[in-house]
Amino acid sequence: MKIIVVEDDKVLSLLLSKMIERLGHEIISVVTKGSEAIDQIIDHSPDLILMDIMLEDNIDGITVMEKIRENNLSHPVIYITGNSDSVNYDRAKATGFEEYLIKPVSFDDLKSNIKAVEQKKP
Repeated sequence: MKIIVVEDDKVLSLLLSKMIERLGHEIISVVTKGSEAIDQIIDHSPDLILMDIMLEDNIDGITVMEKIRENNLSHPVIYITGNSDSVNYDRAKATGFEEYLIKPVSFDDLKSNIKAVEQKKP
């Protein structure tokens, strides 16, 4: 699978990247800003997006996915966030996510959720 990682924490993005590579998947891009994420998703059409909610610029991860959905793009997204509040969860749910994981994310959690996305692919 081709995966884009959208995460503003450099250490966590490196950790996620290493886990993804260990699982045998390709990382297309790692971005820290919502505006960059929109461009990368549109340009590279990933098989999966791992999306943090709080990003470096004024566009959060949920808004990124709202913009992607407005372009009629249905890329699967797994939110990975430190935010467990119901407001963000409900906003994220409206974008049609595959999963909403709370940090820290274990290797096994990431593995099982990526596998679930793979199994849904036609």
